[in-house]
Amino acid sequence: MKNSNQEEDKITFKNLRRLYFFALLTIAVTIILSQVLVQYNLNQQLSDSKIINFSGKQRMLSQKIVKEVLILHYVSDSATAKKKSHLKKVLSNWKDNHDALENGSDSLGFPHQKSEILNQLYLEIEPSFSRIYTASNILISNLNDKNKQVENQKLVQVILKNEGIFLSKMNQIVTQYDLEAHEKVTQQRKIEYWIFGFTLFVLLLEFFFIFKPTNKKIEKLITRLLSSEKKALKLAYDTEIISEIKENSVKELKSLNYAMENTLLYCRIAPDGSIIHIGEKFAKLLNYTKFSSNKKFSEVLTTDEKEQLNIDRIIFEKHRSGWQGEIKIVNKENQTIWLDLSMVPVTIKKEESELLIICFNITERKKAQREVERLNIENSTEKINQQKIISSKIVENQENEQNRIAKEIHDGIGQMLTGLKFSLESINLDDKEKSSQKIEYLKKLSLDIIKGVRTATFNLMPPELSDHGIVSSLAKLTQELSKLTGKEILFYNKTDFKQRLDSLIEINIYRLTQEAINNAIKYAESSHIIVQLSHSETLLSIIVDDNGKGFDINEVDKKRNSESGMGLLFMKERIQYINGRVFFKSIPGEGTRITFNIPI
Repeated sequence: MKNSNQEEDKITFKNLRRLYFFALLTIAVTIILSQVLVQYNLNQQLSDSKIINFSGKQRMLSQKIVKEVLILHYVSDSATAKKKSHLKKVLSNWKDNHDALENGSDSLGFPHQKSEILNQLYLEIEPSFSRIYTASNILISNLNDKNKQVENQKLVQVILKNEGIFLSKMNQIVTQYDLEAHEKVTQQRKIEYWIFGFTLFVLLLEFFFIFKPTNKKIEKLITRLLSSEKKALKLAYDTEIISEIKENSVKELKSLNYAMENTLLYCRIAPDGSIIHIGEKFAKLLNYTKFSSNKKFSEVLTTDEKEQLNIDRIIFEKHRSGWQGEIKIVNKENQTIWLDLSMVPVTIKKEESELLIICFNITERKKAQREVERLNIENSTEKINQQKIISSKIVENQENEQNRIAKEIHDGIGQMLTGLKFSLESINLDDKEKSSQKIEYLKKLSLDIIKGVRTATFNLMPPELSDHGIVSSLAKLTQELSKLTGKEILFYNKTDFKQRLDSLIEINIYRLTQEAINNAIKYAESSHIIVQLSHSETLLSIIVDDNGKGFDINEVDKKRNSESGMGLLFMKERIQYINGRVFFKSIPGEGTRITFNIPI
């Protein structure tokens, strides 16, 4: 049924092509015939305007001849010879034009055949033309002979008499030419109307007998095509799963092909280890040539016999399941090369298989790993040494701080408590006057003891830090240090920060700021120290500026074991505990700026 419909569609298409070809051929023939007729008539009319122009020019030339004849006859001057020559040219031109009009001219495009009326008019004008032409030539010849004045006078009369007749007949000729041209245009219009009507008639016939039946056939054909389209869509839907499976297979094949094309080192070997094919780049790496084609893959891969046995063992054991790992080989130049090698089993036929070897040269990576391991060991050793130094310094500072606090308690608070004890024991309640004086003294001593205890505890952990936060504790720290050292130490909360932070973060910020101020006092010999606190949504920033002597940061970094170098290192280590960063900027002779940035 399907083949029958296809055959019927083919026949229908052939018939449609024939009908359309016939319709187009009919229109083309009609257009060609109409153009032939139009061009023929146009060619007939091409010379009409030129002939009318030449006819009018003949009248003008005849009048010019008469005028110059009269001038030559009645006026004699020095230019007579020149005028005679000019008159001869005019006469020659007049005669040539008359012959072209009367007999036709190929060069001018004048037709040789004319209507009966024009032929009659030319016969009637010929005597007058000949008389004027002959008389004018005789007159020109007689001008130099004074004895022929009477004859010349008669010749002038002949010219004047025939001039009127010539002009009258020439007017009739021009009028006749114009009438005939108008008749040709009218005839051309009739022909074009006839062609137009004929074309419309042909189009109507084609519409009723070709286009309309063809349209019905096309509608039937489109209906059949739509039905076929539905069937094709259903068939496409049914085969969509198969197409997807094929597409996936093609994608996998393309991926495999792309991988193979872009793998630098690859080859194919048989299960017994013999080489089937080796890639050009792999061959170049292993110095493999055609002369080595009888060798096994392991023999080409390395010159080390132990490695060869190991590779042969892997091929024998893993030629069905595959293998992946790193191997070290030694090439012919005794260069050690590390390869990341993968063996992929590939089934060619039912009982025939081979191994696809894909390698990556990881020699540089191995060298880099060894270098990284060496550097890591060096860095670890250096870091351990630094940590030891830092730990020893921390212990030393703790001991110094404990000794200082112990000395303050022993020399200050201890002595005051001893004095308080002896004063209490020496009070004699019977002597009221002395007892009251000692009690006043004891009150003052108690206040000094309380003040000393507060100073000691402030150095250990300021109560403002736990009670009010970092802003209050830093303000208190700058005030106390300013009183103790006599230096101008100022604190500015530039962004009005009031937020409380984690206690560990606040303690480290406090100790970092304390360390920076103490360094400015102890080492920088500065007189003015400014502490600025500012913040954003994610960052808290503390800047400590001093006008001290400054230092060379690069030189201090080189001297890690010096006190100043260890101080900078302590700051870097401590701020890392709270995920912050510290920046040092110092100019020798001008001062130092230390910036702490802590995320909040």
